[in-house]
Amino acid sequence: MKIVVDTETGLAPWRQVHDQIITAATAGALPEGTRLPPIRQLARDLGLASGTVARAYRELETAGWVETARARGTVVTIPTDRPDPAALLLAAATDYATRARDLGANLDIALDAVRKAYPTGDPESP
Repeated sequence: MKIVVDTETGLAPWRQVHDQIITAATAGALPEGTRLPPIRQLARDLGLASGTVARAYRELETAGWVETARARGTVVTIPTDRPDPAALLLAAATDYATRARDLGANLDIALDAVRKAYPTGDPESP
């Protein structure tokens, strides 16, 4: 799993870390029981303050996405009421559509941008 923090999005770095971990867990890239990097290591890798990563982990733990224990560190624990991947995709699409409209793009331009950004070689692609 790769976490990327983009300072240009306007979304708080802790929230970006939080959201990317939830997305990876929901998609199966972080199966239940996967150990996350220690706070200091992840903060150093991302160029963030330790408190920023600590907040992301704390919020994830409060929501039931991770569990922290001294001997095991922080591990993924999928909550029983986890969001459906389709619901996460719809939320991401809604955010994108809002941003596209704010930039003055019409539907055709927005869809063209998605097509250009979508990875090629997908077996489901026409």
